[in-house]
Amino acid sequence: MQDFDDSTLWRISEFERIRLETGNSAYIKLGGPTVLPTTLVSELARLEYATNGSDALDVIAACMRHREAALIYLLHHGLVWPLTVFPRERLYHSPRDLTAEIQRGVRELRVHSVEPPGVRAPGHFMSERVAEERHYRHLEPLLWALGLHGPRGTLIAEIGGNAAYRVSPDFHLGSLPLAGAVSPAFQRLRRETASLRAISNWPGMNIDRAVRLLNGLYLLSGLMVLRMHPAARKEPTTQPGGWLSWIRKSR
Repeated sequence: MQDFDDSTLWRISEFERIRLETGNSAYIKLGGPTVLPTTLVSELARLEYATNGSDALDVIAACMRHREAALIYLLHHGLVWPLTVFPRERLYHSPRDLTAEIQRGVRELRVHSVEPPGVRAPGHFMSERVAEERHYRHLEPLLWALGLHGPRGTLIAEIGGNAAYRVSPDFHLGSLPLAGAVSPAFQRLRRETASLRAISNWPGMNIDRAVRLLNGLYLLSGLMVLRMHPAARKEPTTQPGGWLSWIRKSR
């Protein structure tokens, strides 16, 4: 199987064939830990049993909450996209620019499996598994694109339920893109606290746009979730279905 430095994406059938024949994906080549951290594994298992879904947003959000790097195999258009997230370094590694792909609008992006990272972040003192610099990219644009343009149209569980929302006072969007009605809604959330239903009724907004804005802000650590605020309202949520088929734990 090709190395991380190869920009070729594998078809799902070929990826599965190699894994069955060799017992691994050939992406785990580090001499360090060969298992994911127990806390992250527990969270992924909890999400799997709670949702029985196939949601990339849940997996990536879990990695961000635990600040743990992981290699996530995403299924998209019949191909396997290896995505390694480095929450502490605010980077991700991928043979192709996944952010640009998602910004075009993605309605099918499932998680195949999760493994320990197969590459290290730039600057690591053990540099033998630091990949080509061009395959490392800033994490924020990817998170923002996933929130706004990914397949998820329901709130991430951690921010759902009885709640009101506001943009964190010290959060700055920087150069991340805002378009259409989402832009004034973002600015309004800087000034006032509102429930999901209230946000969805703002000019040009609806439930889907409001959900995506809140999910994106949460992934970027830019969202305040207020449970006891007078504006808090319990919103109906539909849990996404089927996501994690396997957590690889090779030794």
